[in-house]
Parts: sequence; C-alpha cells; structure tokens
Amino acid sequence: MSGIEYIHDTNLEPFEVESEEINVALKNYVLFSKIDDIVCACIAENYMNAAFEYLSKQKTGYKVVFLDEESYERLFNKFLELRTDKELGAIDKNAEEEASVDEDMNLTEFLRNSGDILTSEESAPIIKFVNSLFYQAIKKRSSDIHIEMHEFKGEIRFRIDGVLTKHIELEKNILNLVISRIKVISNLDISEKRIPQDGRTQIKIAGRTLDIRVSILPVYYGERVVMRILMDSTQIPSLLELGFTDSLINGLNSILQYSHGIILVTGPTGSGKSTTLHSFLQKLASPEKNIITIEDPVEYKTNNINQIQVNNKVGLTFAAGLRSILRQDPDIVMVGEIRDNETASIATQAALTGHLVLSTLHTNNATAAITRLVDMKIEPFLISSTLLAVLAQRLVRLLCPHCKSEDKIAEDYANQFSIKKETVIYKANGCKQCGYTGYIGRQAIGELLIMNDDIKTILKTTTNDYQIRSFAKGKGMIFLSHRLKELLSEGKISLDEAIRIGIKDD
Repeated sequence: MSGIEYIHDTNLEPFEVESEEINVALKNYVLFSKIDDIVCACIAENYMNAAFEYLSKQKTGYKVVFLDEESYERLFNKFLELRTDKELGAIDKNAEEEASVDEDMNLTEFLRNSGDILTSEESAPIIKFVNSLFYQAIKKRSSDIHIEMHEFKGEIRFRIDGVLTKHIELEKNILNLVISRIKVISNLDISEKRIPQDGRTQIKIAGRTLDIRVSILPVYYGERVVMRILMDSTQIPSLLELGFTDSLINGLNSILQYSHGIILVTGPTGSGKSTTLHSFLQKLASPEKNIITIEDPVEYKTNNINQIQVNNKVGLTFAAGLRSILRQDPDIVMVGEIRDNETASIATQAALTGHLVLSTLHTNNATAAITRLVDMKIEPFLISSTLLAVLAQRLVRLLCPHCKSEDKIAEDYANQFSIKKETVIYKANGCKQCGYTGYIGRQAIGELLIMNDDIKTILKTTTNDYQIRSFAKGKGMIFLSHRLKELLSEGKISLDEAIRIGIKDD
C-alpha cells in the first residue's frame, strides 16, 4: 500500500455522483471527493476490505486515498446529508399517499428506528415522514415544531427566527399517525388523548445527538403537539457571536469578574435569556469553580457544569432546589427563573453569603427589574447590596442581504420615533435564500443597567421604574430603542421589525 496517499482534511466536500451510486458506495464505505481537482475515492482503514472489493468492480478508475478517522467521519456525515436531502424531497411530495398505512401499525414497527435518522433506509412511511420532519426543521434552523389539528385537516409549522412559518398541510388521519409516532419515541401513552402529556426524546442526525422536549395538549379537534429542539453546549454562542455591542460586552465582562452578587437577564419569552446565561457560564467555567444550575427545562446540556431539572411533581421547585444547591458548596449558581418571593429571598441570601447568582426575570426593560424585586418583598437596601447588573435583551430578525430593498420612512413615523426623515431604511422582500420570509438569522440587542454608586444612591429615595429610568438615561445609559434605531439606519433590520421589538418603548 505504499502507493496510496494518507490525508487529514476535515473540510472535504462530497463529490456528487448518481444517487444509486451514492447508496451503493455508502454501503461499501467508499466516499467521493475532489482533492486538487481530481475525483478521489476516500476510504478508511477500518472498512478497507469492503471498500476495495467495491472499487475493484468499478469501471472508472478513481484515485484511492486513505482518510484518518475524523476526516472520514466528517465526509461520511456530509454524504448522509446530501443523500437525505434528495430523498426527503420525494418523501414530502408523496407523504399523503405513502402515509395512508394501516392505523393499527404495531409497536415493533414503530420502534424499529433506533439509529441515526440519516442512515434509516428501510422503515415505515410514517417513521420516514417524522424523521424528515426533524431533519428539515434542523436544516431550516427551527427552534420549535408545531403540529396543529383543525376541523378538516391539520398542519405543521416551524418556528424560524422567532416566527412561525407553515411547513406542510396533511389529512387528519395521517397527522394522528404522526402524533402516535411522536408519542412512542417520547415514551408517552398513545392511548391517552384526554389529558396533557409532556415527554422528551433524542434524535441522532449526522453524528449529533439532539434532545427534543415534547408537549401534547388536547384541543377541540384532536391533539396539538409542540416540540422544542434543545441544543448542546457546543452550540452555545459567545457574547460577541450573539451580536452585542463592544461597549456592552466590556460592561458585562467587568461584572462577570465579581465573586459574589446577583446578575439578572430580563426580557419576554423567546428573547434568548437562557442562551445568554449559558454564554456567561461558559465564560466563567473552570476546573477551580463549582457551578450548579437549576433549570426548567435544561435547555443546553454541558459537561463542565452540574445541572438540575425542576420537577414540581416531586416538590423539586426552584426554591427547594436552590436551598439544596447552597449545601453543595457552590461558587456560582444559576437559577433558571426567579418567579416568586421565596426564590428571590434565597437568591438574595446566597449573594450575601458570597455566591455569584445568575438568573432571569420577566420584565420589559432593565430598570423594571428593580421594581419587580421590590414587588417580591426584597428590601431596597438588600437590592443595593446584592444586585450587580441587569441586562435586558431582545432578539431581532436580520434582513436578508440578498433581497432587501430600499425604503423611505413615513413622516409620521420619523417624528414618532425621532428618526431623521432623510434616513435610508430597508424593507423585507423574500427570496429563495431566506425561504421567502425576507429575513435570515437573528441578533441579540441589549441594555445594561450596572448598579453603580449613582443608582444605589437613588434607590435610597425611590424604587419607581420611570424615575430610575430617567435618571439612568441622564447618566448615559444606552436603551434598547437606541440600539434598534442604529440597526435600522445601518440597513440591518426593517422598520416593521423595529416596531415589533419596541422602538417606541422609551
């Protein structure tokens, strides 16, 4: 084998051959790629015998190269995705005809699919369809899959960049089979259709294992399913990747150096609070620190921190879990959400006794967090002593750079939002690249209230949100509305998106 070349290159791309040839080649562990403009047959030492037997029968003489284990695995997964993309297009078109299988499909048929869904070849139509659903949701960067039942038919929608978009419409009897399949893989009762059910499942796509949180709710015309796709620690973005400004990141970095106190992240549901908290934790994590979290649910599985899942059925609430965590000698504690007086009190006591506490609150802006804590019966002097900073954030959809077009701002809007009338803005159109939505991706924006001496002084006289906000504005605090105006004038977001997020809030 002295004439065969050994290569390490994890960025090799599949070379497309006929679909029949892809299937046969994959079964024989032979992959094709262009290396230095030459089409090569790439193989791994582990599968050498099967690969050479297949290549010996080929009329075309491909140059043979050996790949190391990592390079081979990366290329193999890319081939699986390529094959699946081609096959799933056909599955979607014929889903209704294929899925009219016997409704009494037995359980063993359902349970046949246990491996990587991209490698599934021989399986029932409903199993193939559910697999394609997961695959396409992830391919389109969806965070949730919604399955809804209406009077005459049902539909499936994906939440992409925070907005629901229609994926497919199906007959009710087919959708019932899809829901039954989802119940089976989530270990739920397929015969129970009268009460809500919650479960979890795992799927394996291209070598990656993803957790799916499943919620099933009985509605008037049947059942409604929402599946949340949960990420792993490798997908946690840094503060810079989230899109925060340099000045805000510098402020956060200075706060994260403290060894005790409370840091809060606020915003509505779906504004990326959990992702930001986990981004903080990844920055803080080190072998010298004991980090424990209590979450509902655990959205990012990480290896370097200890995570607890809230379980109200057995009395494991945020408050009860937080009490137990404090007996585990933690350095840093993350509480998924401060919902009540009890949790707020324990978090405050933890900060006073030398722990760094990270948590979230549901408030519209940073200064409202102080008023919310006062409503939870936390004394203002304790807030001054323990609260380090409050970050209020939103996720804004970015305009598709391929199809956005120039727009003019109406005079009444310009006056209402204090924007110069001559400002060039852009609007969403829609093209193939953005799935005809006009938007691609999201960016986090934030306003940071740092509890400096000025803010602590005003807390002695008032806890009124409006007064604190006016005072902070006078001291140069940058609000969310200001950042929205910046992004609007930079042509990154549309006026509709700025209004949706809250450009007129301040």
